[in-house]
Amino acid sequence: MGTHVCRKRMLQWMWRWSVCPVAVSRSHMPFCSTQEPHQANPSHNGQVTHRPGNQLTLCSLLEMGFAETQAKEMHEGAMKSRGKHFPSVLTALLLLGLNPSSILKIMQKCPEVYSLKGADLQQRIVHLRKMGLVEGSLQRMISHYPKVMLLPVKRVNMVSRLLREKCLFTIHQVTDIFRDSPEVLEEDLAQLEYKFQAGLYAYLRMGVRQPEMVKAKLFRLPLSELRCRHCFLERRGLYQTPDKKGQTLILNPPLKDVLCVSEETYLTQVTMATAEEFHVFRKLMARELEEEGREDEYSSDEDEEDKDDDDDGLHRRKRHWNTGYRK
Repeated sequence: MGTHVCRKRMLQWMWRWSVCPVAVSRSHMPFCSTQEPHQANPSHNGQVTHRPGNQLTLCSLLEMGFAETQAKEMHEGAMKSRGKHFPSVLTALLLLGLNPSSILKIMQKCPEVYSLKGADLQQRIVHLRKMGLVEGSLQRMISHYPKVMLLPVKRVNMVSRLLREKCLFTIHQVTDIFRDSPEVLEEDLAQLEYKFQAGLYAYLRMGVRQPEMVKAKLFRLPLSELRCRHCFLERRGLYQTPDKKGQTLILNPPLKDVLCVSEETYLTQVTMATAEEFHVFRKLMARELEEEGREDEYSSDEDEEDKDDDDDGLHRRKRHWNTGYRK
């Protein structure tokens, strides 16, 4: 069902729900009449009047365009979760342009949506629109990651502020991150800040700038995986850290070809290596990181002056990161 038709049906249903009796066709009569009879009063003209309010019936779901099996599943989910506000939530989703099949998939992925309040959902949708998630992007994000509808506005603002102030992404880049990797909105802020280190690593060690990081969906991979894939390329002579002018002696593969592909594609099309070679390298890399961790722990206890030098180095790296952002 097209978006225009879906919205038209929704408006018709809302009007009938509030002021008009809903005609029940003969094909749907057995299905509707066996459910919730206390909500229907027979009238002289053979029509059934729905009680206005927060009740949701199978007949009303059919009127909105749901197939019988879809309506049954939606109705059972609403009854099971006791979602008394679900009609208003359903109204918001349909008016957003989502068709019945998409809405059913959303409810299957995230049954907690049944218990939402329509006013809260509408507030969150409006806020996401204000952040730059336009028509199409907003619907795709909600369909892919329905849990975003459960997150308060305050939480979204906190993550946005972290990405802008500590990761130094622009507002438009933050919007792109939310659209492509909405999972970051649910992550622990400390863990998300750890992912910021992946961005810092990509900038300093790989010469990648923020716009390319966003396109490559950098936040979907942990720093350890990013480092492993990059170092494997580097040691095979397939990647070179750019110099101060951003130049290299070889053509580095784009970050999206390193991160946005499966391990099999990464090995066969980017590194030209076998899975066994990469498996052995991953083990060696983990051992190296473990040894580095021990050395860092020992050196931190050895000399306080070295710690101050490390802090200065961190500030210098962050200044470089900031410079890369502004250029």
